[in-house]
Amino acid sequence: MALELLALRGLGLGDLLTAVPALRALRQAFPGHRITLAAPRAMEALLPLIAAADDLVDVSGPGPVPSEGTHFHRPDIAVNLHGKGPQSIEALRRTEPGRLISFGTGPPYPDGVHEVRRWCGLLEWHGIPTDPGDLTLGVSDRTGPAIVHPGAAYPARRWPPERFAEVAAELDDVVVTGNAEEVPLAVRVAELAGLPPERMLAGRTGLADLIDLVSRARLVICGDTGVAHLATAFCVPSVVLFGPVSPALWGPPPGWRHVALWAGRNGDPHGLRPDPGLLKIEVSEVVDAVLEVTS
Repeated sequence: MALELLALRGLGLGDLLTAVPALRALRQAFPGHRITLAAPRAMEALLPLIAAADDLVDVSGPGPVPSEGTHFHRPDIAVNLHGKGPQSIEALRRTEPGRLISFGTGPPYPDGVHEVRRWCGLLEWHGIPTDPGDLTLGVSDRTGPAIVHPGAAYPARRWPPERFAEVAAELDDVVVTGNAEEVPLAVRVAELAGLPPERMLAGRTGLADLIDLVSRARLVICGDTGVAHLATAFCVPSVVLFGPVSPALWGPPPGWRHVALWAGRNGDPHGLRPDPGLLKIEVSEVVDAVLEVTS
């Protein structure tokens, strides 16, 4: 019977992509283990590209981790890549692992560090080597359109649609993307930019379609959201607008045609209105950044 490793990351697209170096480090450190990722079922499309997990069990949030219908009952190793507890720790303890790797049971949870570095640091504390730069899922051939993605999980991280539209109107071969909940926002951006209906793709692309679109894109312009991390993963030039959270915590790696714009002030990332710092970013700054990453 194969040894089992269970890694919990019950969060969204950007969260999972920032955990890729840690997941790949686990694969390298435990080559004889079957690795199961506990994450939302929608993330399954990423598994072949991450190449670090054999299976996915559907978990949203810190747990619990279901045992019914899964191939494991008691993992040899459980790794908490979700948070510092107590819910995520308890969820993994209930699987009765032979060994638990987690903040709260090992090193202290570090504040003020980049999300990629946080999870690599956890593993390194346990003697597992990591490469925080191991983020790539592929390299775009840059034959696809420019992508404008105006949505984000919370209004605090959403730059005004009128400003996104001004930027989109400056671009050739551009599409507007978003999930089903972001369709009204994307429609407004597309209409204000004077784009034809077929250029509005929000609500028409599942995660696999979005991955394919970004993997071919020549440019991504977005806020602090999962699509920004997809651009990083496929080495697509990007301009990412940060508001309440510093790019030092969630931004793209330095260099290689990524520009993170930030006004230098912190706020509530879950706020219900656009962050004042985000509103300080002007259209002209974004257009200049586009020229910087595409020239």
